[in-house]
Amino acid sequence: MLAEAMCKHMGFTYAPSQDPAEYWNHGFSSERDFIFVTTNALTHKMLEAISYDVGPDRHLLVCCKAFNTERPDAFENLTLRKIPHAILDTCEWGRDDYSLRIASLPVVDRDDPDGGAEPDAKPKKKRSKGESQDEPTLFDEAADVEG
Repeated sequence: MLAEAMCKHMGFTYAPSQDPAEYWNHGFSSERDFIFVTTNALTHKMLEAISYDVGPDRHLLVCCKAFNTERPDAFENLTLRKIPHAILDTCEWGRDDYSLRIASLPVVDRDDPDGGAEPDAKPKKKRSKGESQDEPTLFDEAADVEG
């Protein structure tokens, strides 16, 4: 969830690599420009390892919670950015289902002549007095069509 949010925030396409050797590849913006997102605090030694794994022909935007290096620009193929707190705070931590939380559902007034339909929804056809309410018609949305 965090990697996807950071990709969107930074203008990258979220597409994590399935190759374990490319653990650092969470998305891309071009053929040679990639993004890596982690909540770890990265040390200079860790950044050296990542830089080596990325290689000289690619560039990696590293988004992390924190980094500890004397010179953030020491790596030609890495750009370091801290993850904004606004994004960190919106992620759900300690959950593995990411279920949607709905504070309240819209109330539908069943007595409303539209049936609470949205403005763009088509009005339902009213039945004439002779039509049974139990039998679906050809134009009834609830009718099962067998063919």
